[in-house]
Amino acid sequence: MQTLHCGKYLLPLDRPLVMGIVNLTPDSFSGDGLAGQTRAALEHARAQWEAGADMLDLGAESTRPGAQPASLEEELERLLPVLEEMKDWGVPVSIDTYKPPVMAAALAAGASMINDINGLRSPGALEAVAASDCGICLMHMQGEPLHMQQAPVYGDVVAEVEGFLAQRLEACEQAGIARDRLVLDPGFGFGKTLEHNLRLFAHLSRLAVADLPLLVGVSRKSMLGAITGRPVTERLAASLGAAVVAAAKGARIIRVHDVAATRDALAVWSAITQQE
Repeated sequence: MQTLHCGKYLLPLDRPLVMGIVNLTPDSFSGDGLAGQTRAALEHARAQWEAGADMLDLGAESTRPGAQPASLEEELERLLPVLEEMKDWGVPVSIDTYKPPVMAAALAAGASMINDINGLRSPGALEAVAASDCGICLMHMQGEPLHMQQAPVYGDVVAEVEGFLAQRLEACEQAGIARDRLVLDPGFGFGKTLEHNLRLFAHLSRLAVADLPLLVGVSRKSMLGAITGRPVTERLAASLGAAVVAAAKGARIIRVHDVAATRDALAVWSAITQQE
């Protein structure tokens, strides 16, 4: 059975794990940002955990399309008070950041995983995580959040994302990072049109480079709105459909806003597929 080494946790991947989103930003696309609201953020995180989240993902800088970057100081001020309270809960805590100083501070404060939209390409990022035992999610992104959705172009999006993930795996191995600490994320919506996203979904299993586990995060995203015509507040059904398809295509971690509903949908899928 495949496992993920995630700090002090060894997570079995015999079923898809549910990663609950905890937004600590003021401008989350999904409307659930809790920047500067430590108590409310902790209550939301606790609710996500009690709803069945296998791990929690804290993000203190918005990476939605068109987002303005936050300063290092802003990100740490939003993140650390929440992380300090959560570190002893007994749940793996992932930190959604691309800044090496934030990675280092978060790991020192008890984080179990670094979820980097930039695939550890920032100067010093590999060094910030290599000596630890944290889990690492390497994501593909074309461009940067401020401009990434203006005109994304690929010759072959599947081949290019696959090649990028393979390159980042090689960089991690050269830095001494063991494969059992790594997760790959195709980066749905990060410098990709709807057509690009759909092609990646259709060929998702191909993106599990070296049989590493895949993380899929499409919960409430604009691609679901483009398909259904529904606003972000009405995308639960679409998000659940995407979660089940991702699991069926081999994703081992599903990053979501709606933990309880996702657990239920995956439980039904799992019960049925076990009879096949």
